[in-house]
Amino acid sequence: MSALDRLAATVAARAAADPDGSWTAKLLARGPEKCAEKFGEEAVEAVIEAVKGDRDRLTAEAADVLYHLLVMLQARGVTLDEVLAELDRRAGTSGLEEKAQRGD
Repeated sequence: MSALDRLAATVAARAAADPDGSWTAKLLARGPEKCAEKFGEEAVEAVIEAVKGDRDRLTAEAADVLYHLLVMLQARGVTLDEVLAELDRRAGTSGLEEKAQRGD
C-alpha cells in the first residue's frame, strides 16, 4: 500500500471521527464547500512555492495539496480508487486528444 493509499484510508476513517479531536473530521463537518476552499488555498500556496523555486517548501505544499484533495474528494463521496481508475482510462491517450474528446 502506497503512502497515498494509506492517507486516503486515514481520511476515510477520520470522516466518522469527532470533529473536536480530528482536523480531517473538522474540515469535513464544515462541508464540501469549505473542503474545496481549503484545497484551493493549498494549491495556490504550492504554486507560489513553485514560482519561487524553493524545492523543500514546494514538496511540503504538494503534500498539503494531496491531503486536502483527498479531503475534498471524501466530502463529495469520490474515492481515490475512482480517480486512479480515471487516470488508468486516460493512460496512453495524448493530453491534446483527451482534451479534444472532452470538447475543451
